[in-house]
Amino acid sequence: MSIRHPLRIAAAASLLALTAGAALAQNPDLTKNPENTGRAATATEATQKNDNLKEWQVAKSAKTSLATAIATAEAKGEEKGGRAIDADFEKADSKNPAHYAIKVVYPSGKLVEYGINADTGELYKTENQPIERYFTRLKPADFQNAKVSLKDAIALAEQKAPGGKAYEAEVEREGKAVEYEIKVALTDREQEIKVGPDGTVKND
Repeated sequence: MSIRHPLRIAAAASLLALTAGAALAQNPDLTKNPENTGRAATATEATQKNDNLKEWQVAKSAKTSLATAIATAEAKGEEKGGRAIDADFEKADSKNPAHYAIKVVYPSGKLVEYGINADTGELYKTENQPIERYFTRLKPADFQNAKVSLKDAIALAEQKAPGGKAYEAEVEREGKAVEYEIKVALTDREQEIKVGPDGTVKND
C-alpha cells in the first residue's frame, strides 16, 4: 500500500485550480456574468457577421426604430417645420455604421439628408440634397397639407403588421395628394403597406 506525500497532493490541487481558472477565463459562464447575459447583437454587428443578409433581416436588430430616427432628423434642422419624405435603412459598410438615411424637406423648399445611427439613435452626418431630383411630381406644400405625417403612417403600418418593424418609408403622389409606402420587416419576410394622406391603410 503506497502513501501519497502531502506536498505532492497540495501541488496537484494547486495545479488543478490554476487549470480550472484558465478555462473559466477563456470560456466565461454567461449565466454568472451579467454583462454577457442576454446581450443582443446590434444591426452593425449583424451586418459584419453575415454580409449576405438582406436589409430587412439586419434592420430587425436595430436598437433605434425608424419613427424615432425620423423624429431625431426632423428636430435637427436649423429651419422649423421640416417633414421627412423618405427614410431608408442601410447596412453597415467600411465607412458607415448601420443607419437610417432620412430626407427632410422644409417649407422654404430646402432638402437635407440626415444619417441617424440605427443602434445609438445619434446623428452622425448631414448632407444637403438637390431638391429638383425629388420634386418632379411633388411639391413641399403637398407634405404640409397631408393630414398624416410619415411618422404617423409608419405607426399605422406597424399596427397593420403586428410584430413587424418598419425599416423603409417613402412618399409618392396619388392623385392630388401624397401616399406613403412603408416596408415592414417581419419574422421571416418583409411586407409593403401603403397609407393614404388621411391615414387610410390601402393594402395588407
